[in-house]
Amino acid sequence: MSSGVKPHLKKQANPGLHDLRTLRIGFLLLENFSLIALGTAVDPLRIANMLVERTVYDYALIGTNGDAVRSSDGIQVIPNTSMSSTAKFDAVFVVGPNPIPRKGIGAIMDWLRLQARHGVALGGLDTGSYFLARAGLLNGYRCTIHWEDQDVLLEQFPKLTVSNRLYEVDRDRFTCSGGVAPLDLMVHLLGRPPGSPTLAARVLELLVAERRRGEERQITSLRQYIGEEHTKLDEALQVMESNVEETLSVAEIAAFIKVSQRQLERWFRERLDKTPAQAYLEIRLLRARQILYRTARPLEEVCARTGFTSLTHFSARYKAQFNISPIADRRRYQKAL
Repeated sequence: MSSGVKPHLKKQANPGLHDLRTLRIGFLLLENFSLIALGTAVDPLRIANMLVERTVYDYALIGTNGDAVRSSDGIQVIPNTSMSSTAKFDAVFVVGPNPIPRKGIGAIMDWLRLQARHGVALGGLDTGSYFLARAGLLNGYRCTIHWEDQDVLLEQFPKLTVSNRLYEVDRDRFTCSGGVAPLDLMVHLLGRPPGSPTLAARVLELLVAERRRGEERQITSLRQYIGEEHTKLDEALQVMESNVEETLSVAEIAAFIKVSQRQLERWFRERLDKTPAQAYLEIRLLRARQILYRTARPLEEVCARTGFTSLTHFSARYKAQFNISPIADRRRYQKAL
């Protein structure tokens, strides 16, 4: 991983692929960064180099200084370079941390703005989008972020265009959600020049992974437990997740997905061991907890944004679900940061 490598044209050994221009890609590791995001972003590049039989994607890990950087699961990684170096990149991806820090990130903002002034393409993995937004580098761009942090982004930057897609590619800005979504983003980018659709397909084959398009929505809440076992049940959960503030009746949900209310209730009992109303309440309470953790919105607003008309009723339901009051839960979370 040499630093300062400039893009150039060079013949490659594999005659089955087009000539590929070498790209220099940096991954900025922030304290408590997501290790799975880093791994799923870097490994497709490694495999692509192996297939082409030379270094097409010359990547390096960047630290804020020269020290090892701790990931969110405690594993430390030693960067190849730091923000103070003179290394040149074609693209830089911010590997975001969990939780997102609010202070002490001024130097990171300055460095990202400097990269943008030099014409470097910028990306955010997991919560990395937040740092691009803080630096003013997502204004006028479509972007996405892990679904747990969408409210954080929209609360602080209400003019941003934030989607719930797995990833967004908008000109020279590349953002994705968490988990293994960086794999989907990287495979998409491998299919574009200097890569090729053939190269992207072969990388996926070696990773024993299936292609997921960027327009696919992030799976949230209860939907992760049923996968694709039941299309209509999944559709009902999507309707619930999309109507948290202004809630629907079970009859309205059933009518929307064109099944009888009795059939819908039977599916919920069989698949999730709960009624549609119980599942809907859980979705709303999980959203409320997400807003409490990730934003500074007052309790009254959290209550209203999750479809509760009474603060007393909301607090009682919340405590029954999580065995702690909303205010105490927020304090506990903030104290642990």
